[in-house]
Amino acid sequence: MTEKDARKELMRRANDLSPTVHVGKDGLDEGLFEEIKNQLKKNRLIKIKILSRDEDAKAIAASIEEATDSVAVDVRGGVIVLTDRRTWNSLCQKKFRGCSDA
Repeated sequence: MTEKDARKELMRRANDLSPTVHVGKDGLDEGLFEEIKNQLKKNRLIKIKILSRDEDAKAIAASIEEATDSVAVDVRGGVIVLTDRRTWNSLCQKKFRGCSDA
């Protein structure tokens, strides 16, 4: 499975998820990073809602990725879809077997 296919699959899975972490006007701190790590360990795929419009969502996603050793699957508007590194690596390495050209 290519990286693009892995992103599509994770976005399909995240379609029905509601944001479980909210980044408010206080921004990012160590407590928020710990909460994200705990939720990723439990659920493997989460959505994060950014409530402050002052900061760039992609910059926030990059900070979260670095602090929590995770992968930002998608950033749209004020919503970040995040997965743990283990899930990302396993999906990217997954191969399709027995596919036929029917």
